[in-house]
Amino acid sequence: MQARKIFLLLMIFGWISAVAFAQNGKEEDEVLRIDTQVVDVPIIVTDKTGKPLLNLKRSNFVIYEDGKLQDISDFAATAAPFEVALLLDTSGSTRSDLALIQRAAANFIASLRAGDRVSIIAYKAEKRENQTTAISEVLSNLTDDRNKLKTALEQVKTSNGTPYYDSLMQVVEKVFSDKPKDEFRGRRALVALTDGVDSTSAASFDEVREEFGKAGITSYFIQVNTRDFFEENLLGDCETAIRFSQAQIRRYYRQFKNAKMEKATNFCDLGEFERLAISKSLYDLANAEMQNLAKTSGGKVFPAADLSDARNAFKAVADEIGTKYSLGYYSSNEKRDGTYRKIKIELKGVPAGAQIRAREGYTAPAN
Repeated sequence: MQARKIFLLLMIFGWISAVAFAQNGKEEDEVLRIDTQVVDVPIIVTDKTGKPLLNLKRSNFVIYEDGKLQDISDFAATAAPFEVALLLDTSGSTRSDLALIQRAAANFIASLRAGDRVSIIAYKAEKRENQTTAISEVLSNLTDDRNKLKTALEQVKTSNGTPYYDSLMQVVEKVFSDKPKDEFRGRRALVALTDGVDSTSAASFDEVREEFGKAGITSYFIQVNTRDFFEENLLGDCETAIRFSQAQIRRYYRQFKNAKMEKATNFCDLGEFERLAISKSLYDLANAEMQNLAKTSGGKVFPAADLSDARNAFKAVADEIGTKYSLGYYSSNEKRDGTYRKIKIELKGVPAGAQIRAREGYTAPAN
């Protein structure tokens, strides 16, 4: 009888221990899941002619991080919705074409799918301390309400400066500040109509690149050619010519000129040759920065000769957004060391000559 009681007690103790272990294991698994960052990878797949390949499945993709095979935890097909931050640069030579910009943006929004959500960011001139300055503002938070977006487009104004980097930071800090819902994970994009030449921002491109890399935002640029207009109005009498901002002149000397050379801080002290050299350097820099953000995020730059071309470019962006896949995985490297990790995607079971464009890497979280 005593042995039977001892046996029953051991059975009860074992059952309690098993339950406690299971609950503890579950808790530990949940903690691990929360502490481990999911890596989202938007992907576009085309055949050898450049036509999107549709109806692919999770089994068609293989993903590596720093050369190590990863397990795909999430997969979204092309039909899944997207969230888009639409940035409209209404400064410089585009100021006289505000109505054209608004129509092109309206057509772009109309060409998106019913479930896609859009936020609109634009520039305006604001008076601060008796000085007029250009600022970036979010005119509409993410919404799929087309009437609200129409109203926001009607509020777009022009500016006499380009807070381009600041507006890109707003995309991260305001538009996409919250974690995406499950249906939008790995499906967030910037679509920017701009020449990419910053003139007034407090933020820098290095800051933008770092934050965009962390956020995993796919970057698309409709690159409007404003250089010819700018340089035509750059020469001649310095009092009537289009001027570089102080920030642009400083950026030019910091990045392109020898530190020992004499630096002109006043626009009127610049000769015409120097003005053209600064202009060329700033436009080359803008192009390189756009190409960098687009390539590393799996996006693309669409050149537009003028704003009339922008409508076709917008349509091309909308078409591509509607054919994107996205993958998600939990990295097998659990170190929180802030290092940059390379991502490589391979295809299997697809036609020969298929091409893939995807996010190239990410920066791991740091403790």
